[in-house]
Amino acid sequence: MEIGGIISAIVIGIVIGVLGRLVVPGRQRIGVLWTILVGIVAALIGSALATALGVADTKGVDWIEWLIQVGLAALGVAALDRAKAPR
Repeated sequence: MEIGGIISAIVIGIVIGVLGRLVVPGRQRIGVLWTILVGIVAALIGSALATALGVADTKGVDWIEWLIQVGLAALGVAALDRAKAPR
């Protein structure tokens, strides 16, 4: 992966992480860096899953791939928030 690919993965990860965080209702007790990390991981896994399902390369915007990525980010944010919840 080239430097441009790494930078674009980080930018896409930030967007996906923020969108995933917006989908989860209520207040989340995780920081910005965790949100970005969850977004990057969700973007990578979501892209791989979309490729496996055959919906990664379509004409125009890949809405199904974006929905998969945002859904995974929302699951990741919710799981991490639950893990960090005070007991």
